[in-house]
Amino acid sequence: MAQASFLTGEYRHALDDRGRVAIPSRFRGRLAEGATLSRWLDRCLGIFPAEEWNSLAEKIRALPMTNPNAREFARFMSSGAVDAELDRQGRVLVPQGLRAFAGLENDAMVLGSRDHAEIWAPVRWDEYSQGLEDPSAFAAAIAGLGI
Repeated sequence: MAQASFLTGEYRHALDDRGRVAIPSRFRGRLAEGATLSRWLDRCLGIFPAEEWNSLAEKIRALPMTNPNAREFARFMSSGAVDAELDRQGRVLVPQGLRAFAGLENDAMVLGSRDHAEIWAPVRWDEYSQGLEDPSAFAAAIAGLGI
């Protein structure tokens, strides 16, 4: 079966006592060939299928090292990234440092986000997603994207 090109959906899962979170079954096929878990934008975590992480890494490598913003982004992504493997139950271990960064405690929201999944603390996701509920503010935010 062909892999979906877009990861979609919103799922709430508990973190177990070892810091593992279940990845939705519909995302697992995309992550089966390897994945990278990293800090991501908006204080969440990104879990990238291997091919998507490699593509992002190539873009980061192409940034000019003389640009301080490029160096900052490269450090942000590289220093906060770990190889992630799904266990037999489809869970991924989230190291303590990444849990602290994302504010994860007992539960996590696992979201599809185009070519990767995101892991959010539920309270942060609730706050963020409330901003998506104002139709005129949302329309203004995406006005220049050509959609």
